Amino acid sequence: MAFTMHSHSGEFCPGHAKDTLEAVVLHAISTGYRTLGLTEHMPRTELSDLYPDELLPSPAASLASLFPRHEAYLAEAQRLQSLYASQIHILIGFEGEWIRPGCGPLIQRLAAAPCVDYFIGSIHHAAGVPIDYDAATYRVARDVCGGSDEAVFERYYDEQLEMLVALRPKVVGHFDLIRLMSDDPGAEAKAVGNGVWERVVRNLAEVVGYGGWLECNTSALRKGLAEPYPGRAIAEEFLKMGGKFTFSDDSHGTAQVATNYARGLDYLESLGVTELWTLERVVVDDGKATLVEKSVTFDEFRRTLKTP
Repeated sequence: MAFTMHSHSGEFCPGHAKDTLEAVVLHAISTGYRTLGLTEHMPRTELSDLYPDELLPSPAASLASLFPRHEAYLAEAQRLQSLYASQIHILIGFEGEWIRPGCGPLIQRLAAAPCVDYFIGSIHHAAGVPIDYDAATYRVARDVCGGSDEAVFERYYDEQLEMLVALRPKVVGHFDLIRLMSDDPGAEAKAVGNGVWERVVRNLAEVVGYGGWLECNTSALRKGLAEPYPGRAIAEEFLKMGGKFTFSDDSHGTAQVATNYARGLDYLESLGVTELWTLERVVVDDGKATLVEKSVTFDEFRRTLKTP
């Protein structure tokens, strides 16, 4: 059974993605997905957190729209979950935005909503500056953190650890996203610096210790990287620790659903991975849903996937 645990739509991620949420669901069904994790970005709380495309026509209006948009997303997700229940298993989640420790209580509050099944623990910033928006902004983050890739990598992984300890997310998003805009995105974390690798190993141990999963995120491939997130050295270390992988396309519209999935599966198989993990909502007698961890073999995954 093919699936993704990480997806977005243009309806609730305007300027950053395309297509309505319902269009994404219908395309996922046609692609052969049996489980679809909906994970629109959570609202942010500070004007300084807005991206350049959110500043016009009014930064204040853009910021004020984020919480109502999140509520509208949850309502639409529940409608689609019910409407298409016979065709696809929809999980409702969101992508956490850990920009500073103060984001932790908000993420926990959003995750407590009855309809929310899970959230993705993600880091898109270092020292409060985006690290994957564009190369120029990455350089600002690097300068703020000390002027080198090694310094900004270390800061990223230190802040990632804060997020992991505070939130213990089941799904850890694009673990090594920090490499995307760096001088050498293909370099192993070990080569960036000993301090970087020590932090990577420390964070992986934290994830394994509380039972989290890393996503194998194929969006890295469509962005020109040679390997998905996480890269090979990190993935190998995680597997040595007994870590488990889930699988994500991190799609931002219908055109990116299942993009590079065949390459992602081949990559994991080359590491010796034999199964992927997802979640299943099970409704009990009182009408409440509980989540069950479910393993999926590669043969099962490929059997339903209609798009390579």
